[in-house]
Parts: sequence; C-alpha cells; structure tokens
Amino acid sequence: MSDPIYAIGDIHGQRDWLEDLLQRVDRDGGPGAQLVLLGDLVDRGPDSRGVIDLLIAEAAAGRNMTVLAGNHDVMFRRFLADATVHDANIKSGLPWPHRRLGGLATLQSYGVDVDERRPMAEIHADTLSAVPKAHGAFLAGLPYWLETEDKLFVHAGIVPGVALEDQRIDDLIWIRDAFYDAAQDLPWLVVHGHTALEAPRHFGPRIDLDSGAGYGRMPTAARIEGHAAWVLEADGPRPLPVEPEAG
Repeated sequence: MSDPIYAIGDIHGQRDWLEDLLQRVDRDGGPGAQLVLLGDLVDRGPDSRGVIDLLIAEAAAGRNMTVLAGNHDVMFRRFLADATVHDANIKSGLPWPHRRLGGLATLQSYGVDVDERRPMAEIHADTLSAVPKAHGAFLAGLPYWLETEDKLFVHAGIVPGVALEDQRIDDLIWIRDAFYDAAQDLPWLVVHGHTALEAPRHFGPRIDLDSGAGYGRMPTAARIEGHAAWVLEADGPRPLPVEPEAG
C-alpha cells in the first residue's frame, strides 16, 4: 500500500482551528507527511488573512503540502483582480461582499472598512492597498486538483466523462449533483469539500471532508490510505466508515 495522504477540508478563515489540524497531521504522520488542503481557505470565519499567512509560512518552511483553490478563494481572487462581486453560480444572486457569502469577513480581516455606505470602488481600492502582494500571488497560484494513481483531490468535484485537463474551472469549484450522481463510475476515490455536512462522510467512491467551518463547526483533517479513511480527532484517529449514498 502506498504512503498515506492527509487531507484537510474547507477552513473558511478559521486560523486557530487550522493550526490545531496541522498539529494533528504532524502527530499522526510526522513532519514529512503529504498533505492536501481542499480549498475554501477564506470567507465567513474571522481570520482569512491569518489562514493565508499561515499557509505561506508553512510552504516556506518546506511542508509537503498542496493547497487547492475553492470557489470562495476564486471569488476573492477575482475581486482583487477587477472588483468582480457577482458570480453566475450563486443562485441567490448575492454579491461576494455579503455576510451570507462571507466576503465581508475576509475584507475585515485585512482591516478594510466595509461600511455599506461606502462605494464599492473605494472598498476595492482599499483592499488592493491592504492585501499583501504575496497573498494575491498565493491565491493566483493555487491548482485546482491533485491526482494520484487511485485518488483525485478537488474542491467540489468533476464532470464525469470529461478529461481532467478539459474540465471547466467553474465545475471543479462549484459542481454538486452531476458529480455526486456519477461518482461511482470514476476511476479514482475522489476526496473533496464544498458541500458542508454536519460531519465528514465516506460514500464509497467519494469522501466529503467539508464539516462546516463556514458555519462555526470544527473543520476536518483525515488520513487516507488506499480507499480507507480515518478522521484525526483531538484524541487520535477515528475510522471513517463507508456508508451508502442516499437515494
């Protein structure tokens, strides 16, 4: 069996919890353990800036780590690029700098005044001044998937029947039902986040590690060996049992 791979689900601006999870990975797998973060580093939580600071520092220190892009990271990146606040994938039509989506919390973590009476152009200009260039470069450089021999790590999922290199970015970071309905036909175990659950779940062909950090719940770190998984709890690893897909 190949060496285990560790994965961390959506963080959503929770730096303190991320520090805790990184320590759990180190205790279980040692300092050289391969680690994948599944995206959604920012928004909703109190310290998106701190999350990115921490990950930049961990990468500089040589951690064996791949950080993937999630839809919230891409929305932040697009706002930095050209003040884009709307995304056609958001069915509610709400703009990214809205409390429900969490963009306001991200801007506040950088010290930006987000008073709703201020024009968005002013908020954008202040954001460009407040966000370190290294943070923008970090976000711009995030890959969208990591493929191993028998596993695929991705934020949301993929369109079945489409080669990885031909997948649309929007699908990789936003897809849900079309992927879930056909996951059993894919050639990998797919490890993803994006859809917040009360707790991580192993559905057989896919594992969802988004345990709801965006809604104030502890994010999840897991060890993946073959197609088996263990959740790294505070007191040690717990097997994540396979359960049938609903419906």
